[in-house]
Amino acid sequence: MTTATKALATSRDLAAELIFLTRALKAPTLRESAGRLAERARAESWSHEEYLAACLQREVAARDAHGGEGRMKAARFPARKSLEEFDFDHARGLKRDLIAHLGTLDFVAGKENVIFLGPPGTGKTHLAIGLAIRACQAGHRVLFDTASQWVDRLAEAHTGGRLQAELVRLARCWSSTRSATFPSNPKQPTCSSNSSPAAMSEPR
Repeated sequence: MTTATKALATSRDLAAELIFLTRALKAPTLRESAGRLAERARAESWSHEEYLAACLQREVAARDAHGGEGRMKAARFPARKSLEEFDFDHARGLKRDLIAHLGTLDFVAGKENVIFLGPPGTGKTHLAIGLAIRACQAGHRVLFDTASQWVDRLAEAHTGGRLQAELVRLARCWSSTRSATFPSNPKQPTCSSNSSPAAMSEPR
């Protein structure tokens, strides 16, 4: 067997092995990007560590993107709304810097609630969904429902003898501590900060 033939056989063996290993790891993005990144690594004289880091970065980024989408589907939002799309001109009493701060999700780490209060049509649901989507994208599990539907869900669990199990499941997404109120125009949404957004409800 010539040197060229041996090199070709080795290349095929490595390709097959990479396919097998990436399937075993359930890493399709790694499988797709490994070859292209290898060519770039050779052209730019990357170290082995740089090549490995680039491959893993592609896989992690893809998993984060897919995971966020999966969490958003599991949350069962009535619509997709982002904080960036919120019309502050319509809700002039609401402070942009307050919403921007909530968008950092610092209150999640602090295990605090965020409650939006106000008359219909002032954007409470939009803001709740916007924050919840941010939480999904940051890797948090989210459940979305109206207040009445939360009551119905817990009542059904109580009737079926599953209340404790349901509370444990919800506790993985929701915790409650003290509250601090941020006043604004009574005709506009009022924001009260008080828990994690992993479960959000908005009364109709």
